[in-house]
Amino acid sequence: METSKKTSKKMFWTGRIISILLILFLLLDAIMKIVKATPAVEGSIALGYPESAVVPMGIILLICTIFYIVPRTSILGAILLTGYLGGATTTHFRVGEPVWFAVIFGILVWLALYFCDERLRTLIPFRKKDTDRNDNTVE
Repeated sequence: METSKKTSKKMFWTGRIISILLILFLLLDAIMKIVKATPAVEGSIALGYPESAVVPMGIILLICTIFYIVPRTSILGAILLTGYLGGATTTHFRVGEPVWFAVIFGILVWLALYFCDERLRTLIPFRKKDTDRNDNTVE
């Protein structure tokens, strides 16, 4: 995630800080699942998952997060994390718990990349006003 001329330093560092906080949390969650820490196991069981699924979920989350960390594969990592967090959202819906945490994390994953990566901003352009559009309509 390198800064370009079109990425302001403020925008870049905002995205970088969001990414770092997300990555720290995701790595902590993955490692807790992999080492089968009591809170991770109890939380997964409470959500309806068997204890045997905790370590594989941690490994999957760790792999997705590593893809997100590496600048060359960060978009792929964001896609994979979106799928993982979508599963978390579905799980929370199923057991009747609030889904906002997983949804916000999913949004922040993409927002951080959006702030840091101009290529993504080119693919998903948000415009300030209609006059920014370059309509090539023929009259």
